[in-house]
Order: sequence, then structure tokens, then C-alpha cells
Amino acid sequence: MEQGASVWVVLVVALVAANLPYLSSRILLVGPRRDPKAAGWRLLELLLLALLTLAVGFGLEARLGQRAPQGWEFYAAALALFVTLGFPGFVWRYLRRSRSKVREFDDEETP
Repeated sequence: MEQGASVWVVLVVALVAANLPYLSSRILLVGPRRDPKAAGWRLLELLLLALLTLAVGFGLEARLGQRAPQGWEFYAAALALFVTLGFPGFVWRYLRRSRSKVREFDDEETP
């Protein structure tokens, strides 16, 4: 895989992962359903998915060549970018829709 394609893969993975905690009412995306899910669970999921995204990025970087050492500034900027990418999910969950009209993707019933 080329370097440019690897960058796009990491960005798409980050975009999807940053919005997942806001789209599901399940604990850690696979556990029991909580209605409403506490903000602490959403923050924990966001942190774990950010670490998973970093792991994907590091894996792709190591596959392309030697992995470059990173300082704390890189991790701070990566976390800020990850939280920013999660903004559409946050808006969908808390700002756009009223609490009584929120329907989870995993809660939809088929007729």
C-alpha cells in the first residue's frame, strides 16, 4: 500500500471510530444496552477507539518502513484531531435531535 493510501485509510478509520460511541447505546459497542448510556462510558469508548486508531496508524507506518519516534506533542495533536472528528456524532446525539426522538441504530425493530 502506498503512503498516500495509508494516510487516507487511517483518516477514514479515525472518522468512523470517533463517531461510533455516539451512535450506539451498548457498553463498549458490544455489551449490554444502557438507556441512556453515561458520558463516562462514551469517553472511555472514545479513548479506547483512539488508541485502536493509533495502533492502526503505527502498523501501517511500520509496514511502509521504519517507524518514526513521536513526542508528547504528536499524541496531543492526534487526540485533538480524534475528538474533532467525533463532532458530527456528538451533534447528532446531543444537539440536533431531541432526547425523546433519539433512536439507536442497533435498536431499530424490523416490522
